[in-house]
Amino acid sequence: MLVALALLGMLVLSGLQLAPIYNGTLLPLLVTIAAAASVLISVAVRRLPAYTAAPASVLGLAAMVFATVRVSAQAGQVAGPVPDVAREALANSIPRLLTALIPIEPQPDTVLLPVIATWLAGLAAAEAGVRYRRVLLSYSAPTVLFGGALYLVGPDTTAARTTTWIPLAYAALAILGLIASARPDLGGEALTGAQRRTLGLRLGGGALAGLAVIVLLSQLLGPTVAEQGNDTPVDPRNYVTPPQLDALDENPLVRLSGWNLNKDQHLFDAVVAPGPGAQQEPLIRLAILNDYDGVTWRIGSVYRNAGRVLGRSDGDGPAVTQTITIDELDGRLLPGIATPERVEGVRVAYDADTGTIALTDPVRKGLRYTVTSRQKPRPDDQELFVAEVPSPEEAGRFLALPGKVPDSIAQLGSHLGEGVSNPYQRAFAIQQWLEEHYKLVADAPSGHSYPNVEHFLFGNKQLGGQKGTSEQFTAAFAVLARLAGLPTRVAVGFQTHMGSPTIRGADAIAWPEVEFKGFGWVAFDPLPKSDTVQRPVEDDFKPKAPPSNPPPPSVPPPSDATSVQASRSAGPSAAPAVTSGGGNVLVLVVAAGVPVLLLTYFVAVPLLVARRRRQRLSTGPPSVRIDAAWNEVLIGLRQAGRPAPAHLTAEEIARYAANAAEPRAHSAGRSLRPAVPPVDELAVLVNAVAFAGASGPGESQAVRATAQATAYVEDLRGRRPWWRRLVWTLDPRPLRWHRRR
Repeated sequence: MLVALALLGMLVLSGLQLAPIYNGTLLPLLVTIAAAASVLISVAVRRLPAYTAAPASVLGLAAMVFATVRVSAQAGQVAGPVPDVAREALANSIPRLLTALIPIEPQPDTVLLPVIATWLAGLAAAEAGVRYRRVLLSYSAPTVLFGGALYLVGPDTTAARTTTWIPLAYAALAILGLIASARPDLGGEALTGAQRRTLGLRLGGGALAGLAVIVLLSQLLGPTVAEQGNDTPVDPRNYVTPPQLDALDENPLVRLSGWNLNKDQHLFDAVVAPGPGAQQEPLIRLAILNDYDGVTWRIGSVYRNAGRVLGRSDGDGPAVTQTITIDELDGRLLPGIATPERVEGVRVAYDADTGTIALTDPVRKGLRYTVTSRQKPRPDDQELFVAEVPSPEEAGRFLALPGKVPDSIAQLGSHLGEGVSNPYQRAFAIQQWLEEHYKLVADAPSGHSYPNVEHFLFGNKQLGGQKGTSEQFTAAFAVLARLAGLPTRVAVGFQTHMGSPTIRGADAIAWPEVEFKGFGWVAFDPLPKSDTVQRPVEDDFKPKAPPSNPPPPSVPPPSDATSVQASRSAGPSAAPAVTSGGGNVLVLVVAAGVPVLLLTYFVAVPLLVARRRRQRLSTGPPSVRIDAAWNEVLIGLRQAGRPAPAHLTAEEIARYAANAAEPRAHSAGRSLRPAVPPVDELAVLVNAVAFAGASGPGESQAVRATAQATAYVEDLRGRRPWWRRLVWTLDPRPLRWHRRR
């Protein structure tokens, strides 16, 4: 009986090892019931034939599964018939567990697998240890279960700190079971003196041998095992792809212009109930955009399936409750005040780094949910005045400005940083510059690439420059701040209004955030205030024009005496001589210069085109090189006189490229020329780069993309007549076709 109790305790401890990463006490309770029931059933039928144990245990397991699904569905607010919920939970248990946010919400798909695993381990352990009295063998199933629990916990340091006693208790129960099973079986006969001495020698020899093996293993493996104590455990969640956003949600910044133009569009209702000390009209946040590639801001977040509880609360800041009802808002991102701690009424995915929530499916009209947030108060300006920002090594992602920043923007960044001594002053100087020199409008076209930012900062007012929506203000602040060494990200959300729950298109807004050590992310407002008088940019700053070729030295004008003398000596006979001399010089210059220019052109253009192609295909990260390879295919189609229509997708362009160079028929009796090399895989890689960003294709895919593009373009060129191939080689247009078209 002690063996059964030891096994039961070991199984319960395996479930308790998982308790710190689960919310509440439901999982430990269910695991304890499963362990006790499985062991007790095996103990109850131990005197019956062995074949009766499995059917009895299966019936008990079915009842346990039914009860587990029913109880956890009620606790997790999962609707639906029990059989359907159980079927869906069994099909998705493993991916849901590995993509769930810690603490994991006890729901059918997150508790069913631990309960079933505990039951099966209890059946195997009890049968081996109680029925067949193979106690050491019976420990294998609980030990595998215990190891699986440790692996699922992964690098969660909070769980590791709170469960240190569990392995010690597990070892103590294992020793207790071995002691309880160590009963000598002498068969009713007493040992003689010689037998006792022989038994003693064997036991002593075995003990010494075991001790020698332990000492040897400790010397050989001890240092290696000890070094593992400082390593971070493997996180199994890294092997499962979490829920991904589509292109519409990956960059919601581009939707601001549409929302602002349709200012009366009813997006959703938000009934906000601020707690004591909370901001009365807080901003509702939709998304945080971390990554910028010079063209587009992207979210780049990792969303994990979550239950009602979103992470562990630090209790900082007043609580704010929002009841949100979706109307015409689409996509998968859900609005909520930062930072959400609990969500009721819908199952969500959560990004712990940014505090934003999303659905695994698109939102639907009429969706209603409640968010409880912990509103972090803004630090005092005096505190921020002495605050530092993270180092470039720590915040490299939030300082990145890929590509070449336009000179005018870089010059403005340097101008705003002159005489500024600390990070907060630099951020405030950028905010003040934007709110004093630019105009906020609702009808500005969307765009936040380098050219868009440059046009917003320095463009002609008559052509739409120096005015924009919050998209342009925020993008300009973020670029200038990163130039100033400030870790910056972009937030997209909505303004609320006291006394009115309605959120419309006109309420959509973007704002920048800067990270400060000890304070986290702090929002800034670069939008002009109602009483701000816009000052012309040219009055305070004007970018220097880029250096150009120096003008030729000027010839001093002739003196009056020289002019008079020349006019007097000029007669009918002198004019032809002067004209003839000047004409001869001009003819000689043209005769010598034209061949030189042609020779220079014939040599320089192919070399420059080849050099540019080689640089773009061999330098930069894989995503940039894949984009360059696709650009080479598009350039090749244009040079062949078959440019790809602008409305086609990448896959459609790949099919178009295959048909753009029809195999050329040869003379009778000879076969057609083989088809052009395909670029289908390259099209797939281009889409992966566009929608996956930095986490997209790697080095090997970039190499294959370059090979495909090169093979296709060379084959396409080879199908042209000889004179078309010559024109192709001398064509200078690829030097200015630097963007994908």
